[in-house]
Amino acid sequence: RTASRLRGTPVADRALYGLSQAANHSALWHGINLVDATIATAVGGPGGRARRNRALRRSILLGAEQAVVNGPIKSLFRRSRPTTVTDHPHQLRAPLTSSFPSGHASAGACAATLLSRDLGVPLLWWSIAGAVAWSRVHVGAHHASDLVGGAVAGRSLGRLAGHLWPPPTT
Repeated sequence: RTASRLRGTPVADRALYGLSQAANHSALWHGINLVDATIATAVGGPGGRARRNRALRRSILLGAEQAVVNGPIKSLFRRSRPTTVTDHPHQLRAPLTSSFPSGHASAGACAATLLSRDLGVPLLWWSIAGAVAWSRVHVGAHHASDLVGGAVAGRSLGRLAGHLWPPPTT
C-alpha cells in the first residue's frame, strides 16, 4: 500500500526506476568497488594495494553471491512476480526469474556487509541497499516479503564470505 501511494509521483518514479535500473546485475555495487579501486591505485603503496585487492575481492564475492541467489536459491521457490503494476512510466527490464528472494535486495545486503567491513560508514551502505531494495517494490518487480528473503540471504552470504575469504590487510 505504501508503494502504491508513491507510484505515479514523477520524482519518486524517476528516482526509484533509475535506482532499480542502476542496480541491475549489481552494476551499482561493482561501480562503487571500481571507484574505490581507482582511488586505491592513486594512493599507491602497500595500503593502496591492499585496498584495491579488497575492492576486487568484494566484486568477486558479489558475483558469486548473485550466482547462488539467482540460480539455485531462486529455483527452489518459483514465486510469481506481482501483477499490480502494469503501466510503467519508465523503462523496466522484465525479470524472468522467481520473485523470491529479491536479487537486488540480496546483492545490496551482501555489498553493504562487505563495504561496511572494508570501508566503514555502514549507515551509508545500508541506506543505499535499503533504497535499492525498496525500488523493486515501487516498480512492481517484487513483493515486500521478497526483499526480506533477499536481505537475509545477502547478509548471510556476505558474512559467510568474510569468514571464508577474509579481506587482505596488506
